[in-house]
Amino acid sequence: MKFIELTKERHSVRSYTARPVEQEKLDYILECARLAPSAVNKQPWKFMVVQSPEGKSKICQCYAREWMAEAPLYIIVCAVADEAWTRRYDGKNHADIDAAIATEHICLAAADQGLGTCWVCNFDTTLIRQLFPFEPDTYPVAIIPIGYPDETDRPEAKRKPMDEIVTYL
Repeated sequence: MKFIELTKERHSVRSYTARPVEQEKLDYILECARLAPSAVNKQPWKFMVVQSPEGKSKICQCYAREWMAEAPLYIIVCAVADEAWTRRYDGKNHADIDAAIATEHICLAAADQGLGTCWVCNFDTTLIRQLFPFEPDTYPVAIIPIGYPDETDRPEAKRKPMDEIVTYL
């Protein structure tokens, strides 16, 4: 698939079938995340794969939406602040940026495998840290539900026109 087609295919899925995700597809997605670029190649990320009924129940406590409970698995994308590159000019730590790049690699890889995802950042960060094993310097950036989409009519994503977002100097 051409990259432009893949980016058009990837969208926020909020309805999933009960069909489990095959291990080889999950492995492919995780490998794509592992290969994501990061500042100074520090790779300051960790990925928690949540598939057990107990773990899924905990995820849904952190983001209580009916559609969220439909996904057969979730990846909690975590940033490791102490491992990230920090820009010396202003002290900006790039852990969250690098984790976001890996997150989009997860979403694009899933779309490439015929799976749906949704970036979820609006979750209870305090509760998720209580319910899952985080190291002190590691924090959750996003929860990505992954599964086979159950969509009959997908609305077209609205995007700004190029002249609103691009400036040539």
